[in-house]
Amino acid sequence: MSTIHLRQTTTATPEQFLAGLTDFGPERAKLFGRSATEYLEVHDQGPGHADVTEGSGGIWERLSYDWSDPARVVMRTTDSNTWGGASGHTYTFTRLPDGTTQVDAEVVREGKNLKGRLLGGLLGVLGKRVLGGELAKTAKAVEARYAGAHDDA
Repeated sequence: MSTIHLRQTTTATPEQFLAGLTDFGPERAKLFGRSATEYLEVHDQGPGHADVTEGSGGIWERLSYDWSDPARVVMRTTDSNTWGGASGHTYTFTRLPDGTTQVDAEVVREGKNLKGRLLGGLLGVLGKRVLGGELAKTAKAVEARYAGAHDDA
């Protein structure tokens, strides 16, 4: 099992980052490079929660999203062709005194088969660099989406 801790500072507000993270519409792939449109399926969604399948490149997972605390999004893997066990993601948003937002992300990957164990091991070695780069791209995309907006999303 691999656990990767990431941190990114963004000019987007916590509300804007949360809005991007929980937008399951057709523009999702523009914010999250590892969420291809052809994999995206929203099974259920309500205030503060969603049940969504997403993925890319032959890897998919069904995630139970919980954002009942707007400063924290917990995404638990409930099904996948690669990941199982304790797999998932947790995002925590902290508004900083200078007006920026610190995004802390924890990604847990527990392979449920040979493919998952191999990828999980690889992520244990390269995950911070690879996933950190993806988080930076997401932050830039969220910033671009809300460029010029000073109010909450």
